[in-house]
Amino acid sequence: MDFNVAFTAAHEALPYMLGGVVWTAGLIVGAMLLGLALGVPLAVLQVYGPRSVRRMVATYVWLFRGIPILVQLYIFYFGLLAWLSGLPGLTGIGLDSPFVAAVMVLGLTSSAYQSQIFRGAIQSLPAGQLKAGRALGMTDGQVIRTVVLPQALRLSIPAWSNEYSILLKDSALAFTIGVVEIMGRMRAIASTTHEPVSMSFVAGIIFFVLTWVGVKGLSILENKVRIAGYTRQGAV
Repeated sequence: MDFNVAFTAAHEALPYMLGGVVWTAGLIVGAMLLGLALGVPLAVLQVYGPRSVRRMVATYVWLFRGIPILVQLYIFYFGLLAWLSGLPGLTGIGLDSPFVAAVMVLGLTSSAYQSQIFRGAIQSLPAGQLKAGRALGMTDGQVIRTVVLPQALRLSIPAWSNEYSILLKDSALAFTIGVVEIMGRMRAIASTTHEPVSMSFVAGIIFFVLTWVGVKGLSILENKVRIAGYTRQGAV
């Protein structure tokens, strides 16, 4: 391999590949928010719900944790969303978008993992808090919403940063259905320049920087919202 040629090709391709950061960031933000919106109620149901509901949540969790991301992308994009986009009244609203499919798959999968993060954080809290809230005349819902969840969400941030890193790497599979994120652009350039190694090296550096920035930002958030008297491992 000619290193001068590889370096020149990588340098010229960098601006185009950096354009994929916007798409990758959109995938991560959308998936993390969808995972959070679904993961919190799933965790609450798994801890406080009746047995039948807990079993349904457990089935949901095992389903999305057990099927590879790539398989889910094909099922959602080429199957479910393609079918929905053809239904009367749903045409023309972008359901057949590769980006929408990728966000849904990553978000639903993340919700399964995030639900277990939040479930562990909830169960790490003193069990007497629910009883104490009842003694004060609060309903279970009020205790969970105003006492339990604010603590659990704070304690979940370290594990949440790990979920961010996993989602960022999983987002690299979105190019398989046509999302023009970092990997999609890398493969397009590599196929024309015939420099797959140097292009992969550049993509790796971009992913590394994005991982570091995200994890560092969540670490700062963790320090800002940390509750005095609690450690990263839970309540003390």
